[in-house]
Amino acid sequence: MAERQTRQTDLENPLALEHQVCFALAIAARSVIALYRPVLEPMGLTHPQYLVMLALWEFEPVSVKDLSGMLQLEPATLSPLLKRLESAGLLRRDRDSRDERSLAVSLTEKGRALRKEALKVPPAIVDRLGMDVDELMQLHERLTRVIAAAKEPS
Repeated sequence: MAERQTRQTDLENPLALEHQVCFALAIAARSVIALYRPVLEPMGLTHPQYLVMLALWEFEPVSVKDLSGMLQLEPATLSPLLKRLESAGLLRRDRDSRDERSLAVSLTEKGRALRKEALKVPPAIVDRLGMDVDELMQLHERLTRVIAAAKEPS
């Protein structure tokens, strides 16, 4: 009886930590990103660098401005990531021939070659999560809806 009363009280408490969507999302994000660390380490990438590389493998060449939009990162946050990846020999930043004010980001041969190794990342993460791919795709769909809803003007 006491357990039931505590549970009811928790459900009635709008500030109960374990019922906060923001808390669950924050913990899930940190936990999932931590799973990537040992998988990406042999490739010499951090998780944010991996996201940059994913975008470039799909869309290169791309302007820094467009890359910033794709990754939903401020240019000031993206710039150090690009510098580190450039230092590692994975990409180049050159003035866009169509617009001298814009920087175009493109992969080097080394950066393109890394894609083959990166193909091992998604199955490794699915395996580490121990979840069904369909379940993960449903989760992705729901999170995409949450992101869209959070961006709606209030």
